[in-house]
Amino acid sequence: MAIEIRIADPAEPGCLALLEDSHALMRAMFPAESNHFLSVEALQGPEVVFLAAEEGGAILGCGALALKGNWAEVKSMFTAPEARGAGVAALILAQLEAEARTHGLAHLRLETGVTLDAARRLYARAGFEERGPFEGYEADPLSVFMEKRLG
Repeated sequence: MAIEIRIADPAEPGCLALLEDSHALMRAMFPAESNHFLSVEALQGPEVVFLAAEEGGAILGCGALALKGNWAEVKSMFTAPEARGAGVAALILAQLEAEARTHGLAHLRLETGVTLDAARRLYARAGFEERGPFEGYEADPLSVFMEKRLG
């Protein structure tokens, strides 16, 4: 069976469960002022593209693009523990980039936790480079800011 990446509603049960797990993990790892995840309601907004990775009816991962004019922010990237290491996050990230290109965006940006080594490696492999804080963020020793120009 193949993994399908599709546009999804973040409130559908499988997606919601993943998001709740992600938010709980971020709350356990970082203080409130260093958590920048979007609520489910915000992820349902008109300026957000929310994707889910699904295989055999199971939601394995998710990710979103928050559209910001000529750029977008990658948000809510999370993979179910049982699917980690299977390339799910890379598939989602590639589809998010394809969505950004469809919208004619100049670049993608993201914020991630300084201790989230696997996420940082994923983003670096996909061509993201570290940069300073961007719109709405302040410098935070627990955050890493990254950007990828889409040319």
